[in-house]
Amino acid sequence: MKERPSFPARVQGLGAQPKARPAPPPIETPQGIGLDSGAVRQRMVDKLATLGVRDAAVLQAMAFVERHRFVDSALANQAYEDTSLPIGLGQTISKPSVVARMAELLRNGGSAKLGRVLEIGTGCGYQAAVLSQLASEVYSIERLRGLHDKARANLRALFLPNVHLLFGDGMLGFPQGAPYAGIIAAAGGEAIPPAWLEQLAPGGRLVAPVAGNAAGEQVLMVVDKTPQGLRQTVLEAVHFVPLKSGSA
Repeated sequence: MKERPSFPARVQGLGAQPKARPAPPPIETPQGIGLDSGAVRQRMVDKLATLGVRDAAVLQAMAFVERHRFVDSALANQAYEDTSLPIGLGQTISKPSVVARMAELLRNGGSAKLGRVLEIGTGCGYQAAVLSQLASEVYSIERLRGLHDKARANLRALFLPNVHLLFGDGMLGFPQGAPYAGIIAAAGGEAIPPAWLEQLAPGGRLVAPVAGNAAGEQVLMVVDKTPQGLRQTVLEAVHFVPLKSGSA
């Protein structure tokens, strides 16, 4: 991963890219029976398809990224189940179906790769790895130092030069990388922070959970920046960790 200068946050890369990146095994002919086999991931992908995920690029990305490498070893046998799992510091890795659903919404049926994408809430780095297969560049910001370091360690071995990890306040976005073709959030607040909308490119799309009622129950919201202004679409109920400001 590349290094970028900091604004109020520090950007950390994952070290130099190796001279020769080993090619991943083709997922079209999965082999093996262990957690690192393509067959195990393909079964998860088949389940995602039955749940309604149709975007072939998203399914390919979900098949490529080894989710078990992003969870604690004690939970690795649950890595390919459609469930969220704890990753420490009160945070979780989202269900595969939620990651795929949000990625599909972000792509919005496009046939080409997305441009530059901003992810709010790196967590353990799993969603950033999935997005790396769908976008030309991914900027991912995390406010918790422990998780930022964990994601950095998890992603280092994957040699993803188009992913840039940031440590800082996600509510501020990352103006140096703007404008973004897509913004995706893994934490939900009462409203979409203005900084995200400002940093979204014309024609861009934002996907984030927001509080849908006074009780704080969350819904998934899509915001499109059109020539006529911002267009909001409210979708299904979801449950994410709360969006917080600052860093810790």
